[in-house]
Amino acid sequence: MYNHSEPMEMDVDVEIPASKATVLRGHESEVFICAWNPVSDLLASGSGDSTARIWNLNENSNSSSTQLVLRHCIREGGQDVPSNKDVTSLDWNSDGTLLATGSYDGFARIWTKDGNLASTLGQHKGPIFALKWNKKGNSILSAGVDKTTIIWDAHTGEAKQQFPFHSAPALDVDWQNNTTFASCSTDMCIHVCRMGSDRPLKTFQGHTNEVNAIKWDPSGMLLASCSADMTLKIWSMKQDSWVHDLQAHSKEIYTIKWSPTGPGTSNPNFNIMLASASFDSTVRLWDVERGVCIHTLTKHQEPVYSVAFSPDGKHLASGSFDKCVHIWNTMSGALVHSYRGTGGIFEVCWNSTGDKVGASASDGSVCVLELRK
Repeated sequence: MYNHSEPMEMDVDVEIPASKATVLRGHESEVFICAWNPVSDLLASGSGDSTARIWNLNENSNSSSTQLVLRHCIREGGQDVPSNKDVTSLDWNSDGTLLATGSYDGFARIWTKDGNLASTLGQHKGPIFALKWNKKGNSILSAGVDKTTIIWDAHTGEAKQQFPFHSAPALDVDWQNNTTFASCSTDMCIHVCRMGSDRPLKTFQGHTNEVNAIKWDPSGMLLASCSADMTLKIWSMKQDSWVHDLQAHSKEIYTIKWSPTGPGTSNPNFNIMLASASFDSTVRLWDVERGVCIHTLTKHQEPVYSVAFSPDGKHLASGSFDKCVHIWNTMSGALVHSYRGTGGIFEVCWNSTGDKVGASASDGSVCVLELRK
């Protein structure tokens, strides 16, 4: 039997050399999240040190260490003091001009890409677990421990509508289009809601434990969900029960991602796939149309917290608490690149040109892997 306590020997031909890995240091606590700007090589990261940071990795930037520090402060006694709360969610708007952050201090904030605070959105009573811009860029959606989801006017910073339908903390949200979204919760339910409507358009029930993440496919027709019940489920607005109930993982599924392929994407000739990351240390790739697992990716030795497809859908990055970032060929399931960092990996993300992978880690490091041949 394979001994899990031994670090796995990496094939020399897949290991990413140190010369191709830039380690960005500055955070003083674990870095939960990272996200590339959609139009330039600015990498945002969010940490337990109550800051988000924006790192400039554009070729023309004068040094790799240029970082903007976005300090999350609260008003106390007439002055700004650090919130001392984790920054746990980040999202860039679609044109890359603004960054939204969500914090355990209960506030969502909008920052310019230069690191200036543009507005503070305060209505949640407790930590924010997820937030997302809509494509149009006029609304931000947030989910909180207070069981509610809120749509905010991104221009005025006002709460447009609060949705109180969950009976327990809301864990994730995802827009279907500019006005309709799905939310999931520890209450095991998924609600699809529309701005202006005072009750859910649809409620999906079937998970038997908390629902960790939800994602609409690129066409907006199918919704995928993953749960601590070890299953992945696919739902359609056309029916009440699930379309597929995908059971193969042996522990909680933490997150899921659709490939940027298939109808309505920039890679229409490739079939759409779904990737799932689990605490069973595996990543699975699924053919959703047939409801079958195509590949099981088994090189990680600890829980896998993040997966991300390259912009062309040909590669998948995965990040695990075993400190490794693995990059896989999605067609063959082969491991093509590996990097061992210095902390457990919470999040991996690709830049828009597909030549850099960012990874954020439990030891406060953020690393950028150069994948150009």
